[in-house]
Amino acid sequence: MDLEKQEKPGSQEPPPAGQGCVFALVRIPVRILAVVIVLPVRVVWDLAVLAARTVHRRALRPAGDAAARACAWLYRHLLTPAGRALARLARGTGLLLTWTALAVLYWPWAGLWRYVLAPAGTALRQWVLVPLGKGCALLGRAAAIALEWLVKALFVWPWAALWRHVLVPVGASLYRYLLEPAGHGLVALVRAVFRHLLKPTGAAVAWTVTAVFRYLLVPPVRGAAWLAGAIHRYLLTPVGHALAWLLPRAFAAVFVWPWAALWRHLLVPAAAGAHRYLLTPLGHALARLAGGLYRYVLTPLGHFAASAWRLAGRVSRALGRGLLWLWRGCVARPAAWVYRQVATPAGHLVREVWRASRTAARQVWRTSRTAAGEAARTARTAVRDARAGVRQALFGTPPREPARSRARTLGSTTAAGNTPAREISLHEPQG
Repeated sequence: MDLEKQEKPGSQEPPPAGQGCVFALVRIPVRILAVVIVLPVRVVWDLAVLAARTVHRRALRPAGDAAARACAWLYRHLLTPAGRALARLARGTGLLLTWTALAVLYWPWAGLWRYVLAPAGTALRQWVLVPLGKGCALLGRAAAIALEWLVKALFVWPWAALWRHVLVPVGASLYRYLLEPAGHGLVALVRAVFRHLLKPTGAAVAWTVTAVFRYLLVPPVRGAAWLAGAIHRYLLTPVGHALAWLLPRAFAAVFVWPWAALWRHLLVPAAAGAHRYLLTPLGHALARLAGGLYRYVLTPLGHFAASAWRLAGRVSRALGRGLLWLWRGCVARPAAWVYRQVATPAGHLVREVWRASRTAARQVWRTSRTAAGEAARTARTAVRDARAGVRQALFGTPPREPARSRARTLGSTTAAGNTPAREISLHEPQG
């Protein structure tokens, strides 16, 4: 069928010969519409995309990076030292509380237990309780043995002797010479009474009951059973079969057959005729109409709209490339040339001048500091000599030399100010 054939978006079948003029008439207005309406929309869309990318690249990303650096600096230089200080404070406080609790609550009681109570308890157990327990155990064992003998002498041995030497012989004699003959006589009497009195009487009673049941009760019960079976077989069974055959048919005749006849002979033919002669042609007509509308109207419009959007994209891309070329030719390349040919040499010159001036200032500072140190040392020496001369003039004592600091030397007794002997190197040849 034509409706089952699905065309691919990229494949374009050549239109029939009679439809070329129709497509030509539709294509020109669609292209004019694309240039007039779709092209400004596409240009606005491309400008919005470019503006969004520029804002994201030039504003949002630097702002985010700055915020991230600020947060990192804040975390590194403020929060981390504060947290470490709090952790150290908490750790020191915990150690102080731990040592205080140990010193107040644990160590005194542990020392009391280890060095006072435990040795005292060990000595008390070893030298007092253990011997006392062993003595009590021996006394208890002796008392138990004596009590056992006493209990046996008072409550066991007399009754055992009474049972063994008095009650057992008397009971055996009584059983052998009195109870056993009396039991045998009683058994013989019971057997004679059962054999000659109870057994004939029971047999007579059983024969009487059997005869009454067989000849009085059984015939009426059998007659009643035969009568009930005959009623069931010849009356109730035919009536039940008749009702079972009649009731379903009556129910079907009243409630099933009319509706079945209506469904079979009226509704089914009417529905079949409507489906065959009305719904099927109408469905085929709608399907062909929809197929024609999709193939000859919607598909060309979709292709034309896609072509217009692609054409607008190409024009917008060409316009953007032209603007980019103008930006590069008028702004970017002159700025790069100025930066490369003017700003970079000027920056290198300023950097060299700054480096030379910094080096010269550093040398001047070192020279001035050295000169100031020499001047200060000379002034101190002059003041020291003048003070020594004044002391000699007033007190007449020889001037006292300042004590020189003795530094450690390698194998020499001279002072640190003197030149020490040359050290011996193991790597140099010895001559």
